[in-house]
Amino acid sequence: MNLRTRLAIAGGSIVVAALVLVSVVLYPAVEHGLRGQIDSSLVTAAGQAPDVAKAIKEKFRGTSNEGSFPAVPLGIGSTQLQIVPDPVTAGPSAQFVDLTDRDVAVANGTAAAYFRTAVYNDVAYRIYTARFPGASGTLVRTAIPVSDPAPTLRRLAWLLVVSTLAAGLLAAVAARLAARRVLRPVRRLTETVELIRTTGDLAIPIPADGQDEIGRLGSAFAGMTAALDESVGAQRRLVADASHELRTPLTSLTVNLELLAEDLYDAQAPQLAAEALDQASELRTLINDLVDLARYGQPAFHTEDVRLDLVAERVAARATRRATQIEFELTCAPTLVHGDPDALERAVANLVDNAVKWSPSGGQVRISVKEGTLDVADAGPGIPDSDLEFVFDRFYRSPAARAHPGSGLGLAIVRQVAEAHGGTAEVVPRSTGALLRLKLPVSSRTCLPDLP
Repeated sequence: MNLRTRLAIAGGSIVVAALVLVSVVLYPAVEHGLRGQIDSSLVTAAGQAPDVAKAIKEKFRGTSNEGSFPAVPLGIGSTQLQIVPDPVTAGPSAQFVDLTDRDVAVANGTAAAYFRTAVYNDVAYRIYTARFPGASGTLVRTAIPVSDPAPTLRRLAWLLVVSTLAAGLLAAVAARLAARRVLRPVRRLTETVELIRTTGDLAIPIPADGQDEIGRLGSAFAGMTAALDESVGAQRRLVADASHELRTPLTSLTVNLELLAEDLYDAQAPQLAAEALDQASELRTLINDLVDLARYGQPAFHTEDVRLDLVAERVAARATRRATQIEFELTCAPTLVHGDPDALERAVANLVDNAVKWSPSGGQVRISVKEGTLDVADAGPGIPDSDLEFVFDRFYRSPAARAHPGSGLGLAIVRQVAEAHGGTAEVVPRSTGALLRLKLPVSSRTCLPDLP
């Protein structure tokens, strides 16, 4: 069952339910109204009793029945009128419904007029009993068969049933026709998504018309496919770049090993072996960078509060032992951030290694940490303006960097770690050297332990 059919059934069901509710309220109200009209007509007929009595006296004037009332009720339309003259006594009545003690009390004026339902000759009557106006001891009764409003109520019941079913069917048809038009954007969206699934082309535009829920759904799908397309493109570029970068050290390593295999006693064998080891080391570094780049792009498995200033000090201490020709200057204030300690240490180490690589012998690398911001400045030639926007891109190496070892992934890892922690990595323009900045959100904890 498709969505249009379900909407049609739902629309018809709602209309039917509403009409059933209206019928449940309307039918008793109409029935009560008809009963009220009957009672009102009975009271009106009882009020006409003096005129009827006067007409009867005029009719029988000069006859043996002059001054008497007929015992049999008189028919006035569908209403029966009976005048019971004084004295009124309780007991059976051969002409109409039996008289009761309450009828006697009404005739005498000691009880109020009232309504009741009684059966006479197997016919149920609605009877109104009242004192004859202006005549104490005389009773007037008006009656209407209870079955009189039944045909009207039956017709009303059939009308309500038929109209409810017809309205429900009409609402279902109208809802289906309307659903076809309303769901047209959904159909177009579904067809587009199915086309994307079939062709695998994430660049196919997704319709996102309007600002309603369907338009927002289309916009969400468009944003999702755009992000997925970008991710797939990034993966393809990564594979292409990695293939290119891995090919060079592998080729050199293969050639050197082949030469060594040809003549292990060649005088150049030690040099070739050393070059092969260098190439292998470069290849290992590149592979580690690729692994880290993929790992830091995922949510961290372990996070904790990390003293960024202590991380910078540990990284600087290791760099001092390796690069003895470089002078390191640290200005670190206690800074607490929340994140993956290994990823943060790798990002700081990449920044420091980049500064060491570009600093001349005897140069100075300045490291400062304050309020979630880590700056690493070197004394190198600086970054050309044309390269500023590409510094943190994967595998990007400026022409000046081709002479230096590296894979072009170190600073890309820095940016990935920063973004994974809700921070940023940027280049700060300066007149001499390069200044790279890592900004991270400060932890919500404000109480820091004292520096050792």
